[in-house]
This record gives sequence, C-alpha cells and structure tokens, in this order.
Amino acid sequence: MSRLLVNRFPRPDFESGYLYPEYSYAVPNEMLWDIIDVTVLLILLGIVTWAAFRKRMRMPILAVSVVSVGYFGFFRGGCVCSIGSIQNVALAFVDPSYSLSLAVFLFFIIPIVFAFLFGRVFCAGVCPFGALQDLVNVKNFRISRPVAGALSVIPWIYLAFTLIYAMTRTRFLICKFDPFIGIFRLGGDIGVIGFGIVLLLMSIFTGRPFCRFLCPYGAILDLVSRASIFKVRITPKRCICCDLCHDSCPVDAIKAPYGNKTGETPAEGVRRVVAYMVALPLLMVACALMMRWIAPDLARANSEVRLHEMVTAYEAGPQDTMEPEVEAFYSQGRNLAELETSRNLVVSKFRFYSTLAGILIGLVIGLKLLEMSLKRGRKEYEIDYGRCVACAKCFDYCPQK
Repeated sequence: MSRLLVNRFPRPDFESGYLYPEYSYAVPNEMLWDIIDVTVLLILLGIVTWAAFRKRMRMPILAVSVVSVGYFGFFRGGCVCSIGSIQNVALAFVDPSYSLSLAVFLFFIIPIVFAFLFGRVFCAGVCPFGALQDLVNVKNFRISRPVAGALSVIPWIYLAFTLIYAMTRTRFLICKFDPFIGIFRLGGDIGVIGFGIVLLLMSIFTGRPFCRFLCPYGAILDLVSRASIFKVRITPKRCICCDLCHDSCPVDAIKAPYGNKTGETPAEGVRRVVAYMVALPLLMVACALMMRWIAPDLARANSEVRLHEMVTAYEAGPQDTMEPEVEAFYSQGRNLAELETSRNLVVSKFRFYSTLAGILIGLVIGLKLLEMSLKRGRKEYEIDYGRCVACAKCFDYCPQK
C-alpha cells in the first residue's frame, strides 16, 4: 500500500544523476513457522504418549491441553489445523496441479501415525478443539447408547460431504463452518461463533460433543486407533469392577461388564447378524443412488455451475443491469457454450464423487447398526479404543493403581 502511495505521482526529474534506491519489503518466514508448528506438534504428542503409557498421569495431559489452546488456538489462530488438512490432502490427491504444503501434509499424517501406534493421543490434548472442550468440562451426563450410536454417524457424513466439495474445488466446508476458529481469532461469522459457544456450553455437561458427534478427522482416528499396536489400559492390575472408571470417562469409551440380558439364544443372534450382513450391500447401493440423484443440486454451490445459471437466466431475459459475475464473464470474452462445457464437467465430477460418498455413508450406517446389535458378554470393564481419547481421567479414579 505504501508503494502505491509513493508512486501515485510522477517522480521529480533530477539532472544531477541521482539514482533512486530499490524498494525492499520484509517477507515473513513461513517456512520457519511451519518448522516450529510441526516441532511443537511432535513434542506435545510425545508428552501425551509418555503421560498416558509410561507415567499414567492426568496432569501432564492437562498441561498439554493448556499449551495447545494457547499456541495452536489463540496464538496461531487454529491454523494449520489437522482437521482442515483433510481438504488439502483430498484435493491434492485428485488434482496434481494443486500444491500441497509439506506442513499441512505432516499435520494430517502425523496424528494418524500416532493413532496407529498409540491410539487417539492427538485428541487427548494436542488438538486445540478437543483441548478447549476438555478444559471447560465439569460434569458428564450420559447420552443413551442408541442416541450416541446414531449421532456417531454424523462425522462420517460430514467427512463424505467435505471430500466431495474439496475434490471438486468447490469449497472447503471445514474452514467455512469451523465452530472454534472464530473463538480463537476473536472474530468471524456470528452464526458460526454462536454455534461454537453452544458447543462449549454443552461441553460443560457432556464430554467433547464436537469430537464425538461432528469431527470428521476424529472419524478417521476412530478407525485407525481400533487397530493401534500399543493400547492404553485402565489399570495394570486386575479389574475389581468398581465402576469408577466408567463414571469418570467423558466420552463414554469404557464398556461396562454385562451378560446376555435379553435372554437371546445364539441361533437368534446369528440370524440377526446375517440379516444385517445381507442388508449392508443393499443399504450401500441405496445411499449411492440417493447421493448420485442429489449431485446436481450439490453442484450448485460450485462457482462455475452458479455462473452458468446466472448467465443462462440473463440471456433468457436480458435486463438493464447485470450481476457483477455476469459482467465479468462477458468482459473476459467467454461464451455460453464454453461455460456449459465447464458446468457439465463439474456436475459429472459431483455425480462420481457423490456416488462414492453414498457408498461410504451406507457402509458406515450398516456397520454401526451391526455393531449396536452385537450382544457380547464381558466380565470386566473394557476400553472402546475407537472412542477413547487417552485423556487419562480414568487413571485418577481407578483404585487399582
């Protein structure tokens, strides 16, 4: 801006041979910040892993949560974000022309690698979104298992739509509707900020509602952590079934011991499971067809599709004034045939990716129904490693330390 002001008027013409100095501007060293961010990420992940697996202590994880909220949240403004990196990686996967930052890729892949090794230690306190919810949590009111099971499908649906809009270069949904970015940056869309405040108020009375029922990155970590190599344990000793760990878990990730309370015979259970297995491919096909059917409507969010509608409407009924987008279209020398070709290409991409997303959604819903229908007796309290966020609260409550 200062250079524009200086060069706004012609320079005076000196006859003394005076040479004007070259302008120089200080450019922020983004690479340095990328290195710092990745280093802090690795250090915090290391501390949480050490605290959960080696020391079995809650306080270091709580300290990590404070640091994460302060650094990744308020200081860095919630960016780079592992949750939002899903969009960048997805777009780079289908579009070689898109330049994916190494730091963004590392923020995407490092927590996944740690999840495969140690479970969801990233969610424990390293993620500023989860840490902020955990810091305000006071009491945990239980959500019924059927309701929690139904709500747990939402992150996968959110992930599916995120991939559709990112791969078609339409919109980064996570960045647009991120509920905590406005809070960290102390400004933004008032509706999104209000939604973030509502989530924080809910977090006071139930553990991490965003992480459990909205976060698309949490869905990926849920899947990966189920196959983690090293698994956290509630107690290294024999469980005495005191129920204290179950009451303390903020995300209801500890399964209580129970028998077959329904009195169901093994044959009845097998028939039910077989019925769900038969229905699973049908559900996947139905969801795929439904998503393919609504793909043209989803594509209307794309700028090319929207511009095609505006130009078509203008040429069908010309008016004295044109929309800025339409005026820019004609000023660039483009024609309707070219725009229609571009629009059809976008719609075809939406149909393809929406079909795949429908298959994913149908698969998740079917597997969730199958999981909730299983009746397996347990003699001790067991951890659901997909939902466990390694917050270590159960350690402090367990008398078998």
